Amino acid sequence: MSYKINDTITWVGKIDWELRKFHGEEYSTHRGSSYNSYLIQDEKTVLIDTVWKPFAKEFIENLKKEIDLKKIDYIIANHAEIDHSGALPELMKEIPDTPIYCTANGIKSLKGHYHQDWNFVTVKTGDRLSLGSRELVFIEARLLHWPDSMFCYLTGDNILFSNDAFGQHYASERMYNDQVDQAELYQEAIKYYANILTPFSRLVEHKINEVVGMNVPVSMICPSHGIIWRDNPLQIVGKYLEWAKDYQEDQITIVYDTMWDSTRKMAEAIAEGIKSAGKGFQIKLYNASKTDKNDIITEVFKSKLVLLGSPTINKGILHSMAGMLEQMKGLAFKNKKAAAFGSYGWSGESVKLLTQGLEEAGFELAADGVRGLWNPDEASIHTCMAFGKRIAESI
Repeated sequence: MSYKINDTITWVGKIDWELRKFHGEEYSTHRGSSYNSYLIQDEKTVLIDTVWKPFAKEFIENLKKEIDLKKIDYIIANHAEIDHSGALPELMKEIPDTPIYCTANGIKSLKGHYHQDWNFVTVKTGDRLSLGSRELVFIEARLLHWPDSMFCYLTGDNILFSNDAFGQHYASERMYNDQVDQAELYQEAIKYYANILTPFSRLVEHKINEVVGMNVPVSMICPSHGIIWRDNPLQIVGKYLEWAKDYQEDQITIVYDTMWDSTRKMAEAIAEGIKSAGKGFQIKLYNASKTDKNDIITEVFKSKLVLLGSPTINKGILHSMAGMLEQMKGLAFKNKKAAAFGSYGWSGESVKLLTQGLEEAGFELAADGVRGLWNPDEASIHTCMAFGKRIAESI
């Protein structure tokens, strides 16, 4: 499958309708994804990125329908991760001497993945590659989201090929942002940012300001996953700047797991208390063992306050909550408050452990945690409600 973007640029990627997990089992892709590869044909011909390894042979077969592979003068590897570079080994069997343009870290990553000494050409920010009537300008984007990541900008057409930045895991036959459901598009875009780019927010802000400071027109942003931004393409740039600045909505998210419903009852009572404060917060409750973890992380990203709850088991916490804490610690959220709660029968360590985990993850503690002994009675429910109200009033 291919798709003409204009007279000289063709999308030659792969739409993966069946994909439901990414990064191993770490990232959920409810709406599938795409691996976007772009062929530019000027006086010189360049291929920007490839596709994931399972589709490598299909990619090569389809690419041959578009062009004699020997006519490809240059290959651009904006990012070495195998969802973008996975077809390189098959491609290089066909055209082994074709130069691959990438960052110095890109060479390290590609050699680490494939153990091949291909014809690498190192580029850095500001370097240019002439295609004839137009040029590709390279822009390093270190740690957005790998050390090797970069963008390239096509003069004349004013297109930014942004690789993982501004992308979404979103499969669609409709290639452009003005053709798809806007709620779905932005739901996938914010999920992508929250789960992948949050730790690099300061770098996101710096890099966007650097690119904007170049004062070049941008008529289209072509990422390597999901749809292409052509209608007011800088709208997603504006959103990234907003998300990069310790993003918050008027939301409180309660995440818990429960064994015999005691902790669930506490969570619901805390939510009632928050609501009774009358401050209009959006309140969302999630059982971590029954809800997709990446969807939960997206809600944490949107929240001012996060509450974590677990019963005590074997002097510890339930494994789903331990996993959530590990996710939250790695994503390094900033400027968010948190507190813990949980039920217990005899030893009761869970609240202390959750509180310690939240502090280690960089959250500001809004209050001491609240514990409930056994199945909460009416007095315990009222304690939880008062706890919720008190926390809501403190924000």
